[in-house]
Amino acid sequence: MDTEEKTRYSDAELKEFEELILAKIEKAKTELDILKKTLNKSGDSGTDTTATGSKVLEDGADTAEREAISQLAARQQKFMINLENALVRIKNGTYGICKDTGKLISKERLKAVPHTTQCIEAKMNQNN
Repeated sequence: MDTEEKTRYSDAELKEFEELILAKIEKAKTELDILKKTLNKSGDSGTDTTATGSKVLEDGADTAEREAISQLAARQQKFMINLENALVRIKNGTYGICKDTGKLISKERLKAVPHTTQCIEAKMNQNN
């Protein structure tokens, strides 16, 4: 039985994480495309209202909705960049190693947040 603490994930484990990340990137791309299409379409309401007050309210709601969708799209793009950075860490052998403690990040945490660079202890200490 090996009592030495693991300092990195095996190539097979890294491959498993890579597949998980690639799947998440594909899903994120699909969601981003939907958000972009929604943004493009929301400019074409196609409704012809005769009441001026109603039209002003609709314009305000459309603007708020476009802003919310735009923020979601920006968040999705940032998420994809973080996932792509995780792929780089897999390639250079630093994936799954906490940037603060140097310890291995738990598999459970990496499966939940595959782009993380901190173990849960470091993340909790950062918030305190």
